[in-house]
Amino acid sequence: MLFWFVGTALVAVWLVFHDPRFDYRCLVAGALLPDLVDGPLGGARVMHSVAGSVGLLMVVMFSTVGKRLRRKRWLALPIGTFLHLVFDGAFNNTKVFWWPFSGLGFHNAPLPSLDRSPGLVVVMELAGLAMCWWAMRQFGLHDAEARRRLWRTGVLEPC
Repeated sequence: MLFWFVGTALVAVWLVFHDPRFDYRCLVAGALLPDLVDGPLGGARVMHSVAGSVGLLMVVMFSTVGKRLRRKRWLALPIGTFLHLVFDGAFNNTKVFWWPFSGLGFHNAPLPSLDRSPGLVVVMELAGLAMCWWAMRQFGLHDAEARRRLWRTGVLEPC
């Protein structure tokens, strides 16, 4: 799944923070990161646990001490991974979600996004596409300059 995570992350962060200077590139990367990291490992692993997102948050916080602008940009990455856990329903598998506190094994847990019925995946992806369409209209991304600004700076400014 792609559009589900991109759309839910964009809409959730915009509705909560209303910050046009938030780096939405890092947010989207974070929202996709758990499946990109854990998928090749054969299923839900560290990045589908709270510890994975907290660990990433700690890396960002410690590596950006005294660098306020870098911190603001890179905080979007763990925010994206936390949102992935929420919108993926990762909390339904307590053994993985609470790893390592629930034990050190992952018990061959599948990726939640691949462990759904095909019909539900289609509905979720269509909902994600609708959210991406909303974001495109909300932020004027039909305009080439707005798209260049997004790719260059991560900034989304409402029309």
